[in-house]
Amino acid sequence: MTCLIRKWKREDAQDLQQSINDLRVLNNLTDRIPYPYHLQDAYDYIEAMLSADENEIFAFAIEYEGQVVGSISVLRQDDIYRRSAELGYYLGYSYWGKGIMSEAVKQTCQYVFEHSDIESIFAAPFDYNPASQRVLEKCGFEREGILRKNGFKNGEFHDMIMYSLIK
Repeated sequence: MTCLIRKWKREDAQDLQQSINDLRVLNNLTDRIPYPYHLQDAYDYIEAMLSADENEIFAFAIEYEGQVVGSISVLRQDDIYRRSAELGYYLGYSYWGKGIMSEAVKQTCQYVFEHSDIESIFAAPFDYNPASQRVLEKCGFEREGILRKNGFKNGEFHDMIMYSLIK
């Protein structure tokens, strides 16, 4: 196994701050994540994940060689979409290209399918992030289509590539 997914711990805050506080990482994520990312931001995130409903948000630290190097979560949708969930993840830049994220995605999806009634998991990386697209494809996700100009990041519209994995 290349990595371990596990519940967050308060003492993970410094590793979390270090792995996400990099524009190369943040340029692939939503704008909800501040930059610069302060230690208090990390504490706040961990507290939110520890207090979240475990049947609505499946949030894990990604640990590699004893250090938290990223984050992965699955967020259940609501209403008629309540049996589907959105996958989101990031990995610290110095850990890219090592197969860590593919292993984390596989572990996370397996966990969610085994411990919930969720039937489908989807993700929509930016079109300019082929590495994330490859991770999803390696994990059995199927490309569903293109959400044209669906994301607005760094002052520009970008297409997003929709992927899904069915239980």
